[in-house]
Amino acid sequence: MNKDWNTIEFLRHVRHDWLNKIQLLKGNLDLNKTDRVKEIINEIIMESKQEAKLSNLDIPEFATKILVSNWENYYFQVEYEVLAEVKCQGVEDAALTNWTIKFFELLNQNVKPFADNHLFLSIDSKLDSIRFVFDFSGIIENIDSLTEFLEKSYSNQIKIDQLEVNEQELVFELLMESS
Repeated sequence: MNKDWNTIEFLRHVRHDWLNKIQLLKGNLDLNKTDRVKEIINEIIMESKQEAKLSNLDIPEFATKILVSNWENYYFQVEYEVLAEVKCQGVEDAALTNWTIKFFELLNQNVKPFADNHLFLSIDSKLDSIRFVFDFSGIIENIDSLTEFLEKSYSNQIKIDQLEVNEQELVFELLMESS
C-alpha cells in the first residue's frame, strides 16, 4: 500500500482527477444544469482550499500521505478537513506519517472489501501540538485487531483518546505534541 510516488505518477493522477472534474462540469453544462455546475465549482474550490491548508501545516510527509491516499488501493475513501492552519512546529512528521501508514494498512486489512467504507479525518493544529479526530464508518470485520493497535503506546508524542468502536464505526482522537 505504501507506494513511493514519483513526480510522473503523481502528475498522472492529478491530471486524471482534473479531467474527471472537467468532464463532470461539461456534462452538466451540456444538460443545461447550471445550478449543479455551480455546486461542482464550489466543491472544487473547497477541496482546493483544504489541500492548501493541509500542505501548509509544515508536515509534508503526512500531507503527502493524506493527499495520495485515495489513489492507493484501500478499501476505504479518505476525506479530511483542516480546522486551523497553524504550522506544526516540532511535530515529528516521520513518526506521524509512519503511524498513519500502519493504521491505514491495518484498517484496510480489517474492513470489508468493496463496502461503503469512509474515513473522515479532522485536523486541528496548534503551535505546540496537533489533534486529529479519525471517524470511520463502514463495515469492520475485526474490531480486536484495530482496538489492540490503537491501545498500544507508540511514543511519548502520540496519544490516543476517546476510542469508540463497533462493527460499523470507529472514532478516536490522536494528539501529538511537539518534541
